[in-house]
Amino acid sequence: MLEVRPLALGDLPALGRLFSSDKSAKSCWCMWFIIAVKEYHQGGAPANEAKFRTLAASAARPLGLMAYLDGQPVGWAAAGPRSRYARAVRTPTMKGIDQSENDDVWLVPCFFIRPDMRGQKIARRLLERAVELARDSNARAIEGFPTAGSKHGSTDRQVATEGLFEACGFGVVSRPSSNRVLMRLDFS
Repeated sequence: MLEVRPLALGDLPALGRLFSSDKSAKSCWCMWFIIAVKEYHQGGAPANEAKFRTLAASAARPLGLMAYLDGQPVGWAAAGPRSRYARAVRTPTMKGIDQSENDDVWLVPCFFIRPDMRGQKIARRLLERAVELARDSNARAIEGFPTAGSKHGSTDRQVATEGLFEACGFGVVSRPSSNRVLMRLDFS
């Protein structure tokens, strides 16, 4: 049975095992959209992991959601207030957003599904639970910037697809490029 829950400090060892199943995830530790490029590359994987762990210990809200299948970690989605993702909100994809909403609007910038578990709708359940968590946290809305259309290449897997976000009730805000779409689900 699939269980999806907000990340707790006790989940960090399981998250480490999950990220270890993929070279990119192991080096990123979901810091790509949070810190500056120079800082991201400066200390490599060990520094990114340390920063993530420090942030997880001090954040008022969970850094995301974990998916477990029969007690084994199989998926992750980063989710939280847009203000957490300082680097993401400065990208061309997010150009034109109302910056005054950064504390009240949540963002789901990235997903990671264990390679052998992809294609089993784990990302959908993670996104559905991220919507619930944002709503329960009194967010005004929740956004994502998936790949435009319903297919993506291996380099875009982490942001999911427009089709996934659409299936979870998100609508298109803008199409800033041929391969990205900004999507939003308002709660009011």
